[in-house]
Amino acid sequence: MTETRTLALPGVDLVYDVRGPLPPADGRPVLLMIGQPMSAEGFTALAEHFPDRTVVTYDPRGLGRSVRSDGRDDFTPQDQADDLHQLIGALGAGPVEVFGSSGGAVTGLELVTRYPADVVTLVAHEPPISAVLPDSAGADRARAGFHEAYQQRGPGAGMAAFVVMTSWQGEFTDEYFAQPAPDPAAFGMSADDDGTRDDPLLSKRSWAVSDYRPDVAALTSAPGRVIVAVGEESAGTYTARTAVGLAALLGQEPAVFPSHHGGFLGGEFGYAGKPPEFAARLREVLAT
Repeated sequence: MTETRTLALPGVDLVYDVRGPLPPADGRPVLLMIGQPMSAEGFTALAEHFPDRTVVTYDPRGLGRSVRSDGRDDFTPQDQADDLHQLIGALGAGPVEVFGSSGGAVTGLELVTRYPADVVTLVAHEPPISAVLPDSAGADRARAGFHEAYQQRGPGAGMAAFVVMTSWQGEFTDEYFAQPAPDPAAFGMSADDDGTRDDPLLSKRSWAVSDYRPDVAALTSAPGRVIVAVGEESAGTYTARTAVGLAALLGQEPAVFPSHHGGFLGGEFGYAGKPPEFAARLREVLAT
């Protein structure tokens, strides 16, 4: 049974969903699942595999149901970590376990950095942090490329270029930049331009996420655990390489999870992973 709640914060009404009792009946921490720019709905399939846990999901500030009133449209890990600190306090159940996906993993890193007492364990799954790559300048150039495609030709062109970037194997070399602009139709997308330029993924609104620079000293000295995770099918891609790079900075090997970057997703999003296997691996990692 899911209960939807709203937490009024400065500049936003933060909407979150609680599955299970508060405080948890078994004494285990709340399991908080966070994404960016994905909202709570992306964790539906994964949460269903934790019926014995109290699971909390939320829509980040300015996304989904969490409507902003501060006039801003940017997404920063710092703002989101502050929001989560307030949310964890409102839950009234003590420090939490966190599964963070993609940009949500970056938010989780900032949460541990700013509020280390809030987190028992963070599993940071494929955080897109270009600064940890040897070809960080190339990654920034590739990001600018899909943003330019979006600005010039619309959402289909931007998303096609984004898919090409995130599926590219290895460093962003001259070979990558010599490619012709991808055809959206090749990815089942429309080339029609609806005129919008406010997509949180394709615009510059989320550049603070991939520009993030982790505080290694804070992360390694925190009382809770930080576990970097990578999908077994992601090897060689941008977010797999950032996961490996971050893990190396933290002195660890990344935990390997089933499937790809969205390995926890159900088929309703057209990018299905392996939710049962993913959930089993998450249980295993949290228990170690």
